[in-house]
Amino acid sequence: MAAPKHAVVRAHLLDLIRDSLEPHQKLPTERKLCDEFGVSRLTVRRAVEQMVNEGEVYRIQGSGTYVAEPAIRKRELLTSFSDDMRSRGLVPGAKLMKAEQTVAGARESWLLGVSPGEPLLHLVRLRSASSVPMCLEEVWLLARLAPGLLETPLEDSLYEALLARYSITLDRTQQQVRATVVDSAQAKLLEVPPLSPALLVERVTCDVRGRAVELACSLYRGDRYSLEQTLRRSQ
Repeated sequence: MAAPKHAVVRAHLLDLIRDSLEPHQKLPTERKLCDEFGVSRLTVRRAVEQMVNEGEVYRIQGSGTYVAEPAIRKRELLTSFSDDMRSRGLVPGAKLMKAEQTVAGARESWLLGVSPGEPLLHLVRLRSASSVPMCLEEVWLLARLAPGLLETPLEDSLYEALLARYSITLDRTQQQVRATVVDSAQAKLLEVPPLSPALLVERVTCDVRGRAVELACSLYRGDRYSLEQTLRRSQ
């Protein structure tokens, strides 16, 4: 049984990306693909649309379709951003944008299981991989568990600092992931167009003693990051 025409076009484009095109290079035009495969523009657009949804390519209105950077896939393991990047041969980075002591409001106290007014440390950092902006990270930590943290450099792994300085070993996390888009300010920091797709990950992380230590909200570039999960059928 012959493969659908759009699948043939898609397979050709994937081979082209693998063998000869670099990230941000332009794909052949719709007209050229139509002539080469003897198919309609609708067929070509169906193939390209599927590749856009898969994160293989991206469109620029009025310009064309381009090869996307390979996505960084985060597996369902409790690892730091720094560990994720190093495991892929990339250099993790963090630009500190805010570091302050604050107190828990209604939302933070509920998620962290503490009383309203509990002292917290609030950090906002721009995370990068080999100097490419990847994620905007906002973190709240229980101040009583990490005294003096704000007086230390915060451009490296926060998890490593918690372990080395305070003997806090993070053990498990509960997180929610939802699709969103970036606003103009976020787009400028992440170096993407406004309203670009993004993943918003909110998680509460506990240590080996069962204490909620961290509340984090991370905004990941949708064109460069994906989450992998392994699901098992219930017995």
